[in-house]
Amino acid sequence: MKDLIVDVRNLSVIFDDFYAVRDVSFGVATGEIFGFLGANGAGKTTTIRVLCGLLPASRGTVTIDGEKFIAGRENIIKQKVGYMSQRFTLYDEMSVKENFDFAAALRGMDRDNYLRRRGELLDFIDFRHKLSVVVKDLPGGIKQEIALCVALLHDPKIIFLDEPTAGVAPKSRQRFWSLIKTLAASGKTVFVTTHYMDEAENCTRVALMRAGELIAVDAPNTLKKKTFGDSLYNFTPRVKNPVIPPADILDIFEPYGRHYHIRFKDGIEADKEIKKYKKYFTITQITPSLEDVFIRLVEGQNR
Repeated sequence: MKDLIVDVRNLSVIFDDFYAVRDVSFGVATGEIFGFLGANGAGKTTTIRVLCGLLPASRGTVTIDGEKFIAGRENIIKQKVGYMSQRFTLYDEMSVKENFDFAAALRGMDRDNYLRRRGELLDFIDFRHKLSVVVKDLPGGIKQEIALCVALLHDPKIIFLDEPTAGVAPKSRQRFWSLIKTLAASGKTVFVTTHYMDEAENCTRVALMRAGELIAVDAPNTLKKKTFGDSLYNFTPRVKNPVIPPADILDIFEPYGRHYHIRFKDGIEADKEIKKYKKYFTITQITPSLEDVFIRLVEGQNR
C-alpha cells in the first residue's frame, strides 16, 4: 500500500509476562477511515496508546507520518496526532471557551493561530451556542462534537477516536459520522474504534482484534465475502418448536433475536437441506453484515 501514514511492524506490548498486544502489523493510508474492532480487552486501546506516543512498544516498530517512535522523542509523534476518548476528553465544569483555552495552552499554540483554528472548527460543526456555556449543560452529541474540535485544534494529520459515539443518540451518531467523512475527504486520516457495527460499515477498512492479536484487516465488503461467501441464510421459526438442522452439517448457527443466521458446511447441498426445513422456518438468503463477521471471527466458534 502506497502513502502509508501509519506503519506498524510486529508490534508487541508486554506487561510482565502478559501480552496486551502480540506481533501486530498493519498500515494505514493517508485519508483512510480505519476501523479498529474487537471485544473489551482485545488490545485496541493499548495499540492506540502506542500510536499516539503515550506508551512504548515492547517489541516491533511504529512509524507515524515518517517518524519512528523513539524513546525521548515522543513529542514529535504527539504533534502529528489528535486523540479523542469516549470519556474525560472535556472538563464538564469548565466552559467551552475554557476547554479550548486549556487545550491550546497544553499545545503551546500562539494566540492568533489558536483563535483562527477555534473559529474554523466551530464553523465546521456549526456551533450555535455561546462559548461561555458550561460543557455539562450541552447535549451529549454536541459535547462529542466539541471534544472532536478540541482534539483537532493543533491541526493533526491523524485523529484517533476511541469509542467516540458511545451513549450518543442515533441521530447525533449519524451527524458525527458525517463529520468524520468530511475530515477524511479533506485529507485527514481517521482511526476509530467502535462497538457499533453499523458505524464500522462506513470505514474504508476495518481491523479485527482478538486477545491482543490481529486476526483480519480488509474492506468491510471484502471481509463479508471472505467470511461467508454467498451462502448465509436467515431462518425464522414458523412453529413453536422447530426442528433444527443437525450441527454436523452447519458451519454457522447464530441466534439473532427470534431468528437464526445459518451457513451450511462446504460440500453440503444447501438447496436440498433448505427444502427439508421449510415447514419449520421461513428461509431467506441474506447479505451478511459486519456484525455477522464480528460474531463469526471475534466471538464465534473458532476462538
